[in-house]
Amino acid sequence: MAERKAHRWIERRVKCAVFLLAVVQASFGDIRYSVPEETKNKYVIGSLTKDFNLDFKLLAARKPRVDYQGERRYCGIDLTTGDLIVLERIDREKLCGQTKTNKPCILNFEFILENPLELHNIVVEVTDINDNPPVFSKDVIKLEIGEAAPIGSRFQIPTARDLDVGINSVQNYILGRSEHFVLDVQSNTQRGKYAELVLKHTLDREKEGEHTLLVTAVDGGNPSRSGTATVHILVMDFNDNAPVFQQTVYKVNLLENAPAGTFIVKVSATDKDEGANGAVSYDFNHVSENSKRLFHIDEKSGELKVIDKIDYEEASSYEIEIQAEDGGGQTGHCKVLIQITDVNDNAPVITVKSALNPIPENAPTGTEIAVINVKDLDDGDNSRVHCFLSENMHFTLQSSIKNYFTLVTKAVLDREEVSEFNITITATDGGSPPLSTDAVLNFKISDINDNPPAFDEQSYSAYVVENNKPGTSVIAIRARDPDWRQNGTVSYALLSGEVSGVPVSSFVSINGDTGVIHAVRSFDYEQFRSFKVQVVARDNGSPPLSSNVTVSVFITDQNDNSPQILYPAPLGKSIMTEMVPKAAYAGSLVSKVIAVDADSGQNAWLSYQIMKSSDPGLFTIGLHSGEIRALRDISESDTMKQNLVISVKDNGQPSLSTTCSVYLLISDNLAEIPQLKDKSYDESNSKLTSYLIIALVSVSTFFLTFIILIVAVRFCRRRKPQLLFDGAVAVPGAYFPPNYADVDGAGTLRSSYNYDTYLTTGSRTSDFKFARSYNDVTLPAENTLKRSPNGNSEDMDITGNGSKYG
Repeated sequence: MAERKAHRWIERRVKCAVFLLAVVQASFGDIRYSVPEETKNKYVIGSLTKDFNLDFKLLAARKPRVDYQGERRYCGIDLTTGDLIVLERIDREKLCGQTKTNKPCILNFEFILENPLELHNIVVEVTDINDNPPVFSKDVIKLEIGEAAPIGSRFQIPTARDLDVGINSVQNYILGRSEHFVLDVQSNTQRGKYAELVLKHTLDREKEGEHTLLVTAVDGGNPSRSGTATVHILVMDFNDNAPVFQQTVYKVNLLENAPAGTFIVKVSATDKDEGANGAVSYDFNHVSENSKRLFHIDEKSGELKVIDKIDYEEASSYEIEIQAEDGGGQTGHCKVLIQITDVNDNAPVITVKSALNPIPENAPTGTEIAVINVKDLDDGDNSRVHCFLSENMHFTLQSSIKNYFTLVTKAVLDREEVSEFNITITATDGGSPPLSTDAVLNFKISDINDNPPAFDEQSYSAYVVENNKPGTSVIAIRARDPDWRQNGTVSYALLSGEVSGVPVSSFVSINGDTGVIHAVRSFDYEQFRSFKVQVVARDNGSPPLSSNVTVSVFITDQNDNSPQILYPAPLGKSIMTEMVPKAAYAGSLVSKVIAVDADSGQNAWLSYQIMKSSDPGLFTIGLHSGEIRALRDISESDTMKQNLVISVKDNGQPSLSTTCSVYLLISDNLAEIPQLKDKSYDESNSKLTSYLIIALVSVSTFFLTFIILIVAVRFCRRRKPQLLFDGAVAVPGAYFPPNYADVDGAGTLRSSYNYDTYLTTGSRTSDFKFARSYNDVTLPAENTLKRSPNGNSEDMDITGNGSKYG
């Protein structure tokens, strides 16, 4: 029943305290709570959501926490209810010691919320419960009282100490049954409740030399607690004076970094008695274990010294009670109040409360990426903290609330430029000299797909030799994407298109991973020489980004075509016979071999050579023109029938060649054909004779046509003829293919590189004139080529500039 009443009494006190705290909060703005010491864990102190008018649904998202400046936590927040609860045992006596009744034991907390950042101060008063009994400094108190002590003599006994405060501290002393003594309980502001033995009957040492009394100290708790001590009295002849200190209270200041052995103060007490009754010794009276660890008093001299490290952050002051005892057992008391002076021995402590890591590279300027708390355990200026960043172009540190700072972005982030940042935060206190702390925060930048693939070149050119094998590698293209992982992974593809009406995919393919382009089929330079394809490079981002590039594929020629003889016609088709006048001079053009090559470049450069001749010294052929000319003047003794075997070879590696036969008849008119027929018949078989007759008829036909055209030219303003002449020789233009033309001394070239020509009837006085150019860089049409006086038809001047044409 007594315990239930005590609990009800405590609950009433708590409710009253909460009501008073609510009134104080409404008046001053800070939330103040009260909690009894020694409460169990999760004991609800108060509702933070109600007292701060917070939305309970948003409480967890704002990351609430309760911070306490110290190694212990004591209190925290229950996220499920929003209540301030007890997290660990709270011992008021350990926290605040035996404070005065008018000085509450206070715990200061910081209630912090993020998004947005808020800071509230919470004051929790720890109320005392009666958990400590009164304790005497000694179990046996020895007193020596002279037998001559008069009735009413007073003898102080050591006070009992109760760590509780207020009503729970020592309230009364009770003396056991005694015939000679009564107990007088008194109190003052310095010592509180104390007791004195009062002699009520005179002592007789011879009758009773010792007296044993039981003294009980009782506190005012409910239920009350008590402590006892035995007072052992020796009846002496006389000792009527107790030691008296020169000061009842000594106040000193001590630096917290004072080394061991530092002198603090010397206390002094005197006793008017003589001998052993006047000999005084000093000792601590009721000091904490911590004080005993830090301080020592010399029992003879009364000097108080430091024996261990003093830390201001552990305790800012100490109160030590010193007792002086004489040889007769009487005591005197004083207090030493030691105020610890702070020195700057603690560097600031940087704590990251929350951080956004990694940071998206598209985070806008001003994004809050970290909340930082900086604390310094020192006091005054030594605890004032200045926090700043090392030079950084992308971030800045902003002061928020009290010792809280926010780290925000101040520039656009680009992961491709810098993928991570090491940010050094420096905190410096205001001490002299100041102390500083550095903290390095590592932030990584997360990638977004903000870069399309970029090709190494703006366009590509590839060269493939014709007759390649399908699957041949044409070219490798490459595109780079500075993004990360899938955002930077590039794949390749061909854009749909056509080449000469055929899909481009039937010509080439591309490896989607490597960018290597392969030929799908074999190419033929004579069919087409180049084509273009579009390649797209695409990354794997979301959404994907892409870039295009043009690849020009050029087919290079191989010497895979032999020369083709157009004139004279190949054997088996017809027999072409040229007539050579008997009066032909040396250098006269008697015939011409016309050949073409389907290849290009040097593979189509043709050279002519006489492989076999009936009369080796009579005719020669132009190496590159194919013109057959007389080496000397024709004589009557020369054989009428001449047969030449001509080899036409291109300039390829290796070269290809073709041969043809040219049949020449030395005759001035058709009347000699029968003679030729007879002679030829005698010299060869009838089949060859038939061929010769047909050739003569053809030549005659051409000769008549030649005469008619000459007349037409002279009377029809010299229009462009369709035959090529020199003297009595005519080469029909019909033997040239549609895209080929012939130029004297230049060989057979494609029409895009040659010119149309005019030749007059006189082989030795003919002019060569450029009638129309197929190329803008050729000579103008009004320039002509004339034969040189030496009669060589291959050596002509270009009219107008005098240059030679070979």
